[in-house]
Amino acid sequence: MAWEERKRGGSYYTRSRKANGRVTREYIGGGLAGKMAAEADRRERERRAAEALEAKQEREKVEALVAPVVELGEATDIVVRAHLVAAGYRRYQGKWRRARREQRNQDA
Repeated sequence: MAWEERKRGGSYYTRSRKANGRVTREYIGGGLAGKMAAEADRRERERRAAEALEAKQEREKVEALVAPVVELGEATDIVVRAHLVAAGYRRYQGKWRRARREQRNQDA
């Protein structure tokens, strides 16, 4: 979205659009039509920026609420792992299994 100057002294407004994966430039016009389209595009950009800011603030608010729950889950995982290891279990391919008999006898 830009005003373009021509060698002959005229200026006109164009709008870039993406269609079928390609960017194409759309000629809007000069004078009043160009000014009106430029103003409409400016308002649309401001609206989208405001929506993006609002979404970002909402996302940050949710992340702040979720952070203590995530920390609690991590702490719980550590405690559970410690208890399983103390009870004689081991991890094998991501699953908890009883330790081998030789390992249990050595620990005792």
